[in-house]
Amino acid sequence: MHPATGHDRFLHRHLGTTGEDLATVLASVGATSLEGLAARVVPATLPVLDPQPQPESPDVETGGLSEDAAVSSLRSLAALNDPHTEMIGRGYHPALTPAVITRDVLSNPAWTTSYTPYQAEISQGRLEAQLLFQTVIADLTGLPVATTSLLDEATAVAEAVLLMARAHRGPDAPVLLDAGLHPQLIEVASARAQALGIAIEVLSTEAITADGGALTGAVLAHTTTRGLVQDLSGPAQAVRSRGGLVTVDADPLALTLLTEPGAVGADIAVGTAQRLGVPLFFGGPHPGFMSVTEALRRQLPGRVVGVSHDADGHEAYRLALQTREQHIRREKATSNICTAQALLAVVAAFYAVHHGPEGLTAIAEQVHHRAERLAAGARALGLELEHEDFFDTVSVRVPGSASSAVERAEELGYNLRLLDADHVGVSTNETTTDDDVDTVLTALAAVSPDAAEAVEPGSVSSSFPLPAHLVRTSSFLTHPSFHRYRSEAALVRYIRRLADRDLALDRTMIPLGSCTLKLNAAAQTALWLSPELAGIHPYAPATQTRGWRLLLGQLADRLAHLTGYDRCSLQPASGAQGELTGLLAVRGYLHATGQQGRDLVLVPASAHGTNAASAAGAGFSVTVVATAEDGSIDVAHLRALLAEHGERVAAIMLTYPSTHGVFEPQVTEVTSLVHEAGGQVYIDGANLNALTGLLRPGDLGGDVTHLNLHKTFAIPHGGGGPGVGPVVVKEHLAPYLPAGPSGSPEPEPGDPDHGFGGAPVMGARFGSAGVTPLSWTYLATLTDADLRQVTLTALAHAGYLSHALADSFPTLYTYRGHVAHECVLDLRPLTAATGVTAEDVAKRLIDYGFHAPTLSFPVAGTLMVEPTESEPLAELDRFVAAIRSIRAEIDEVARGEIALEESVLRRSPHTLAAVTVEQWERPYSRASAAFPLEGMETDKYFPPVSRIDNAWGDRHLMCTCPAPGAFEALGS
Repeated sequence: MHPATGHDRFLHRHLGTTGEDLATVLASVGATSLEGLAARVVPATLPVLDPQPQPESPDVETGGLSEDAAVSSLRSLAALNDPHTEMIGRGYHPALTPAVITRDVLSNPAWTTSYTPYQAEISQGRLEAQLLFQTVIADLTGLPVATTSLLDEATAVAEAVLLMARAHRGPDAPVLLDAGLHPQLIEVASARAQALGIAIEVLSTEAITADGGALTGAVLAHTTTRGLVQDLSGPAQAVRSRGGLVTVDADPLALTLLTEPGAVGADIAVGTAQRLGVPLFFGGPHPGFMSVTEALRRQLPGRVVGVSHDADGHEAYRLALQTREQHIRREKATSNICTAQALLAVVAAFYAVHHGPEGLTAIAEQVHHRAERLAAGARALGLELEHEDFFDTVSVRVPGSASSAVERAEELGYNLRLLDADHVGVSTNETTTDDDVDTVLTALAAVSPDAAEAVEPGSVSSSFPLPAHLVRTSSFLTHPSFHRYRSEAALVRYIRRLADRDLALDRTMIPLGSCTLKLNAAAQTALWLSPELAGIHPYAPATQTRGWRLLLGQLADRLAHLTGYDRCSLQPASGAQGELTGLLAVRGYLHATGQQGRDLVLVPASAHGTNAASAAGAGFSVTVVATAEDGSIDVAHLRALLAEHGERVAAIMLTYPSTHGVFEPQVTEVTSLVHEAGGQVYIDGANLNALTGLLRPGDLGGDVTHLNLHKTFAIPHGGGGPGVGPVVVKEHLAPYLPAGPSGSPEPEPGDPDHGFGGAPVMGARFGSAGVTPLSWTYLATLTDADLRQVTLTALAHAGYLSHALADSFPTLYTYRGHVAHECVLDLRPLTAATGVTAEDVAKRLIDYGFHAPTLSFPVAGTLMVEPTESEPLAELDRFVAAIRSIRAEIDEVARGEIALEESVLRRSPHTLAAVTVEQWERPYSRASAAFPLEGMETDKYFPPVSRIDNAWGDRHLMCTCPAPGAFEALGS
């Protein structure tokens, strides 16, 4: 295993500036070296790490490998896995990802490196793809409003429970969970409900009657975990008669053949779209889903794409119902969801486009046919079935020998599910063949292959038909988008056309403060889709997953080391879920040590909005700590709060460096004060890109921190997910981190979750494990010393922009004249003088070919810029030139040379159609609208729509693909 040296060092390709370019950047901030910059930027009172020498013999645990060596090492780990044919089911099924989607979406940086579509004008492609996903879910479930995706099926069920509790208007009443749900769904939902004091009862649908007390609602299984297809009309009516809402958990592929939830009275439908072309990924990332009735649309968690129009009256897409965003509603938010599974929702959407309704139905019929063949064969071999009404999962009775049958199957290369001592569950899927069925039958019946093959399959297709009264009769996926692109040429062009409407990192810097968008190296994705990694079931036996567990253990250990903590949980699938998980660990620790009275979390006014929402979701009350004039925490106010509420304080949630983009010198004083009061310290890891190799949150006094692998550790953002939000903790909190759901293999010493005993927060033991090889590879190529250089280069780039833009938009907060990794540009004086808003600047930047910085956060009327370490000096200078040019345009308004409403600023962004219209009647030239800087003509990006009317979209909410002519009928 050779170290990276000279030209093959990944560090040199990851950093945007080195050598003379770096010297230019440093000179602009008055430094001669990166270490000299650190001495200026970081308060001397903080426990800064000493610079580390490069290790003599780099390896996967210390980093420093070349890209080729890192990929080779990862391949060796993958080879330690033992892939079997997966027929476990339990909500996870092998699927065939069409090659065109693998190449043109999952392997395409235009899709993988785009950001959450908060700037809708440059996100029309990903918004349309996510609208397609919403349409698929709405059509299949028979409910009109769907989210863009949720983290997985288990979290979708949990969110449904919370939604029903929010919508319930009567006195507190229990929520019923169908005992037929997958066990992990019951466990995750029960834990979330318990934290909020929501009563849960688990019982079978047969036990749900109209008699009894009031209900908040019920979650019913469309098909049970043991495979039974249920008639839910009776239980649903019983729940409604007792005042409850009805949620149905359903398999989207089964819904092509079986009655949709909306037709049996469901208010909410949830599930996972994983089997619509998304790999198993050892448990995730997978697109969970939720759809609801019109009456519940404003209670939805997460994101919803809606249809509106732009300034020219053309149809345009945008995120709808944004008043529910966490940074506005904080602890009153409907959820703390930030990152979801946008990229995987796009895969599922294109899978539906690729196959169309006829193709999906044919796949479902094939899956059911294989299950019928299995059931008929089992019966012919003398075995009994637990039930005969099934879609894809057959429960075979093998009295007293279920374990032996499962072991025989494993020896033959197949994973089945041990339901209990007498029953084995077998789930067929899109990849199942007749030969697979024959082999499984030999294991179940303990007979020879010849005996299994001798089973006559002739009448199988009609042996176990779906119940006639439960067969679907309604149509779905009738929109033209699901019928136009069946040929590969058509689909390739459609995917390309949508990608071309967007701005992603493959085209331009995305200078978003608070959401690091940095280089995602191609080598990181070299193996993540390989069957040895992506083809493993999350409930596969431990003997088959040694490579995965070694990989995850190495990643967890490195993350804990880099952050100054003892243990790391990789289960949370997003930063916001990491926040929730960390706070639930704090809650578990407090309750275990008799400190239940500590029910208050302190959240600074400048904190990420998800912080307060996560604290509320973990069952805590929230009190805001004021912000001082310099943007730091108001220590005097903190002291007053601790004096008043000290015995109630469970924790404080800090972001460091602060959300205002500075290293606050008093952070250790703050952590000491909270510890002295008996509270825990939660340090939000969203800004770890400014710390890694330089400072460790655990050394600052942190007890728990969540990380964002899709930020600091270079997992692509995917248009709004996937993300991974690991939680790192000090030893005393480790026992309360989430264990795997029941049925997961028992952790072994050396496993990253060994000794954890908290309730699971995801349906799979390691959450979105499928994307962790990307961060593993990133860290395998970088030593601690390299990561320090990465961090300091990020600080240098932010300082460079802050100084270069001071004459245009001054930086609001600094420490001794310096910023950390991001800078908040203050436009408020200009807005007061001219009326030009931060939004005007954000939209005008699109005409210059840039994604906007973070708009009006953490301070209204500002832009927060984070250039990251990956951007070249030429790109930084291009951004500076754009901002200076926009400032000159603002000055024209200030001088009265042009009215604001008619200015290039207020009428931005400009589409190609707008600047090529025959009659140009605007008071500025076409060239200034479209080509404001020299040299833009050769590769100009034109947004597909002009400025979007968000308010109109909320008043005319449309969350599925509009039928041709439907938009015009609404009036534009």
